[in-house]
Amino acid sequence: MGQKQQSTADPTAEPKKRRRVGFSNIDAGVEAKECIKIYLVSSKEEVGSADSLCIDPVDLNSFFDEDGKIYGYQGLQITIWVSSISFQAYADITFQSESDGGKGITDLKAALQRIFAETLVENKHEFLQTFSTESSLIRSIISSGEILKYKTSNGNIADSNSHLEAANSDVEVVRMVVGTTAAGHLYILFSELGSSPIDVIDPRWELYVLIQKKTDEQGEVQCKLLGFTAIYRFYHYPDSSRLRLSQILVLPPYQHKGYGRYLLEVLNNVAVSEDVYDLTVEEPLDYFQHVRTCVDIPRLLVFDPIQDAVSSAVSRFKRGKLSKKVQIPRFTPPSSLIDDVRKSLKINKKQFLKCWEVLIYLGLDPVDKYMEDFVSVISNRVKDDIIGKDSGTAGKRVIEVPSDYDQEMSFVMHRSRTGEDDSVQMDESQTNQEEQLRQLVDERVKEIKLIAQKVSVH
Repeated sequence: MGQKQQSTADPTAEPKKRRRVGFSNIDAGVEAKECIKIYLVSSKEEVGSADSLCIDPVDLNSFFDEDGKIYGYQGLQITIWVSSISFQAYADITFQSESDGGKGITDLKAALQRIFAETLVENKHEFLQTFSTESSLIRSIISSGEILKYKTSNGNIADSNSHLEAANSDVEVVRMVVGTTAAGHLYILFSELGSSPIDVIDPRWELYVLIQKKTDEQGEVQCKLLGFTAIYRFYHYPDSSRLRLSQILVLPPYQHKGYGRYLLEVLNNVAVSEDVYDLTVEEPLDYFQHVRTCVDIPRLLVFDPIQDAVSSAVSRFKRGKLSKKVQIPRFTPPSSLIDDVRKSLKINKKQFLKCWEVLIYLGLDPVDKYMEDFVSVISNRVKDDIIGKDSGTAGKRVIEVPSDYDQEMSFVMHRSRTGEDDSVQMDESQTNQEEQLRQLVDERVKEIKLIAQKVSVH
């Protein structure tokens, strides 16, 4: 067995200095969203201006390394200017130093080209010139599209620019089939501002482009892009189609001015005039759902076939204390009425049932007298829908199946016999369930009141 040797050195001698080994810090990187700012500009004077509009794009991290970070730079700042005239972009990149801190050095040029593709301009002077050289780009792209016309509230046929209080008479909606070269190029421009990917060669996709026309000093008509919506046209057996609104975007400078509502009104009129089966929305956000309902309620208020049913439901409310009853009725409209609304207004069942609660609320006068009963009915409906009591709706699942035709498009829809629905999760605790239910009811009642207030003002 070896033994540890004791030192025989002179105890009075100075101890030897130990060599210190240093380790360089591993580069932690920086997230793309923390060092990149994107500005939307409509003139060369706005480039570099403090008043330029900074936009909040979708997840930029996904365009960089696997963890969404940029490595190898200290003090990195990337400022990107996107032209609303040509949709070309220029990136101004500055940093204090560049070094490999163990994770390599991110190729910024390649990453930015993944985001902006061929629209990224390397030279700033060239980018500034595009405000004049590319001023007719949007007009050229939409020239092959269809300028929509639709019926106004008085039944007259009008251009698509006739019913927008927030804009002048020079606003138009142009429909373009995405399978065309021009529409595909236009959608690539939209993707820079956060639009989700779609198949740009599938002719069942349609773009509804909102533009504003202005005459410049030379007397030429120029088109300014305000926003767009992407619609997918599904086949519906045996000889119809269904329109699904997949995306809608109003450019930041024009938001909260009525343009999104205007696009919805145009789409509703397209659905009615072309007699499609219905118009649906893919996973609507809360704010969009609010605007959508505010658009549909006025249409329903003047739809004669539902007036008697609404009056009957309101009368039932006024008869007594529903909240004291053991079994609270759901106050759903007749199935024949649901079908009439779909056939005439192209409002699907799910949306109509949301609107139905607002219509009943509008008929309660004075509403405070019947508020307790109204909240009880909403609570009962939410409980049935979320927890599943008496809902009678079994969960649906999409299951992929093998196919020699197309793996990505091969599936079957399966309805679960147990009625489970994975899209809704409720806490297992009875107390927590009741609290969650109360919050959902409060939010729904608040939303109904807000919609009722807005449609009453208009």
